[in-house]
Amino acid sequence: MKTQNRIKKIAALALAGVMAAGLTACGGSASGGETIRVGSKDFTESLVVSEIYALALENAGYKVERKQDIAGSVVHTSLINNEIDLYPEYTGTGLLSILQMDMITDPEEVYRTVKDEYEKRFSVTWLDYSKANDGQGLVIRTDVAKQLGISTISDLQEHAPELRFASQGEFDAREDGLPALENKYGTFDWKSSRVYDGGLKYEVLLNGEADAAPAYTTEGQLAEKDKFMLLEDDKQVWPPYNLAPVVRDDTLAKNPEIADILNKISASLDTDTVTALNAEVDVDKREYEEVAREYYDTIK
Repeated sequence: MKTQNRIKKIAALALAGVMAAGLTACGGSASGGETIRVGSKDFTESLVVSEIYALALENAGYKVERKQDIAGSVVHTSLINNEIDLYPEYTGTGLLSILQMDMITDPEEVYRTVKDEYEKRFSVTWLDYSKANDGQGLVIRTDVAKQLGISTISDLQEHAPELRFASQGEFDAREDGLPALENKYGTFDWKSSRVYDGGLKYEVLLNGEADAAPAYTTEGQLAEKDKFMLLEDDKQVWPPYNLAPVVRDDTLAKNPEIADILNKISASLDTDTVTALNAEVDVDKREYEEVAREYYDTIK
């Protein structure tokens, strides 16, 4: 099935789920003709979601200046230095990379922590977080998963002696990679483990050179569920990376309607939806602006 069809089906479900909340972004015009500077990080998912934010704000009558494709290492600085007004961020990134705090695995606790600390330290508000979680994960070929009855990382660990692992090198040594897994799940005694370039892992899996690999949980290829299965982290090794808008307090004070507009976008996004949007760009090679417009048109 084409990923475009998947998006339409997912969007229809998302729309049905949030219609009662009134997903259309106010429908009127913004007060004061304020220009909102919408930023993004420099990868597909952030570009698509920030464009959806921009479209929703424009639909509500705001003028929008797009300041997208900012390096992840500096986008937070751009926000607190008043170079942008808002952008999509991840709760786990806020907790670990920006705040430099200890790891927490409960999604609500992570969100409460970053919301409180950003307000205290930066005068920045975290709006509602979405169900979309772009975190660390493990992927396995669907045919292998079905053959061996694998759906969780616990299952994977049990069957590791039968499986060939496609590592990305640093995953084996990084504290939050294989060592973190083995601390919770036990040793992964792979049948074999070879290092591959991260950009080739899905090709390696499809070609039958390996059975499982590290992955991020919203990578576009994961939309092809007949080929790839994302395993459940049943012992919650990894922190959640839920997607949410972060907005300068002074911007919200002048434009309080922004919160409602963007919260309704967050309500429509879950992991499958964002994965399908990524697939449209990264697998089907469509322009991210077109993909964002198509999705927003189905939910506004």
